[in-house]
Amino acid sequence: MPIDFEVTMNEYLPLRDVVFNTLRRAILRGELKPGERLMEIQLANKLGVSRTPIREAIRMLELEGLVVMIPRKGAEVAKITVRDLKDALEVRMAIDSLSVKLACERLDENDKTEIKQACVAFREAVKSKNVQAIVEGDERFHNTIYRASKNQKLITIAMNLREQVYRYRFEYVKDFSYHENLIREHDQITEAILKGDV
Repeated sequence: MPIDFEVTMNEYLPLRDVVFNTLRRAILRGELKPGERLMEIQLANKLGVSRTPIREAIRMLELEGLVVMIPRKGAEVAKITVRDLKDALEVRMAIDSLSVKLACERLDENDKTEIKQACVAFREAVKSKNVQAIVEGDERFHNTIYRASKNQKLITIAMNLREQVYRYRFEYVKDFSYHENLIREHDQITEAILKGDV
């Protein structure tokens, strides 16, 4: 298993949580691939910790559905299934539709500026062909719309779902043939919101 991600220590977090956050980020970004086995000893050596926080972090990742336990094999990164993707996108569509509706009704001049800037930043990220930058640009764009909804419950739910959708987002932006479509869609959404066109 090639391990090429870095641990970021945080003196305020228990070691288990530091390891959990590190492994979670590696899974969400595709540094640990779907189906890849999580070998406790290798991970412990790479991260410079004992096996106990690795084991605890793996259990936490299993609860999030990012890791599965395979009998007689151990832990492996959960595969991305079509069903999981469909379920996540259905929820995301409902949340995005509601956030756009509310944003159209409630956005102020500051929100308009932020949405325009996020749209331009996304276009630049797509042109850079850097997958990480595109994913972050897409997140920023949608986050500005969530904030413009002025609905704190919606924002909280959207942020929680964002983490689950992150690894799917990473996969679909790798399809460079779809990038012009992504730019066009973001431009159309921005234009409609700025006009108040739900």
